Amino acid sequence: MEPPAKYTSIDTKTVLIACCAGIFIMPLMSTMMNLALVPIGVEFEVGSRSLAMVNTTFLLASVMVMVPLARLSDISGRKKVFIAGLIVTVASALIAAFSPSFEILLVMRFVMGAGSAAISISSVAMLTEVFPFERRGWAIGIQSTFIYLGIAIGPALGGFICDLLGWRYLFFFMVPFAAIALVFISRFKREIISDAGGSMDYRGSLMYGVTIILTMYGVINLPNLWAAALILVGLAMLFVFIREMKRANSPVLDLSVFRHKVFSRACISAYMNYGSSYSVAFFMALYLQSIGALTASQAGLILLIQPVIQVAFTAKSGSYSDRIADKRMLPTLGMAITCVAVFMVIFLGTEVNFYYIAAILILFGTGYAFFSAPNTNAVMSSVPPKNRGEASGMIALVRQVGMMTSMGVAMCCIVTIMGTMDNLNPSTYEQFIDVIRAAFTVCLAMCVVGTIFSWFRGKSAAEATDPI
Repeated sequence: MEPPAKYTSIDTKTVLIACCAGIFIMPLMSTMMNLALVPIGVEFEVGSRSLAMVNTTFLLASVMVMVPLARLSDISGRKKVFIAGLIVTVASALIAAFSPSFEILLVMRFVMGAGSAAISISSVAMLTEVFPFERRGWAIGIQSTFIYLGIAIGPALGGFICDLLGWRYLFFFMVPFAAIALVFISRFKREIISDAGGSMDYRGSLMYGVTIILTMYGVINLPNLWAAALILVGLAMLFVFIREMKRANSPVLDLSVFRHKVFSRACISAYMNYGSSYSVAFFMALYLQSIGALTASQAGLILLIQPVIQVAFTAKSGSYSDRIADKRMLPTLGMAITCVAVFMVIFLGTEVNFYYIAAILILFGTGYAFFSAPNTNAVMSSVPPKNRGEASGMIALVRQVGMMTSMGVAMCCIVTIMGTMDNLNPSTYEQFIDVIRAAFTVCLAMCVVGTIFSWFRGKSAAEATDPI
């Protein structure tokens, strides 16, 4: 058991409001952008593969900077990194609203990804620090609820804004929430620094960034041969990076954190969870607007089902994870439910059954709700305080890498089966269904692996420090 909390109730409430408002921005923007892909493609005359880069570029940037930012937050303070992330995210979003070209839009999405990464890694670490052990799952559950609330509001709001005003107006809706986050975090008068006087590992940070961009850019461009070559080079760089981290006096990533069994296996589960399910929003948006013949706003209302379920149950599951002795129960149940949802996606066809789609989205929402907050609580509680910046960064990292892997699988299947989705019309609907089936067959295998790792992570806090 950890020592009593050293923060007041005012501190905890202030940080919670700031973190919830800040984290709300990211899913809101991501889900709204899914409904904006079609009008963006029309305006800039780009196809589906290029449009996929709107979200993929965001994810790539966030993955590239998460580990260095986690280390920076240990040294400079989580509050400073949180505020910097808010400022960068809002500034890049406002510039994106006036993008004169598709290339400028992608650059701004890249910068937004970096800013959002700063918000994500610092907010989870701050909540873990200011809330006592017995209320940590509840706090993380509340924050996760706001993530899903953004996901819930995003599709419907994004669809209506695109239909009524145009996609550029989407970027203005994050400003009020960023302002709320800045106001409340400024009221928190303390700074959270776990390694005061520590040094930044610039060499390791550069190596990490190069490793990520080579590997992930290769993944999202499969099955091209040059993409496979990039992956191989990236994996080679990964081994060099690991060796460098073992030798460094103050590494950007302390690899000893992976010796904690609960931590390492919960991270694998999280990667498999997001890797197996993230692309469902991308495919469903296209499926409903093409084969389903719905408008953006109509599709957004249907996609609202999943996040509504997540909003309803996430905070409760996070709170329950504080009380339950066997910490693997809720995350593993969530993974198992997600497996069923992924399996059902494989049987989508050209005859649209909206009740069947609703059932799929309900299962995805339930699976995420049971998995997310309890799994994050297990990860953050399994490491000592000095490693919480790295643990927070790793949670965000495996989530984003999982998302990129999911989109990489989607793009690979599209290129292999259809070549492109620029010609998505009634004559190619059967091929599109083949793409969905191929992609989610791979996703199902990942989900099953994630469920296995979730169950064999260890069931109690006492097992958290056991070696792998």
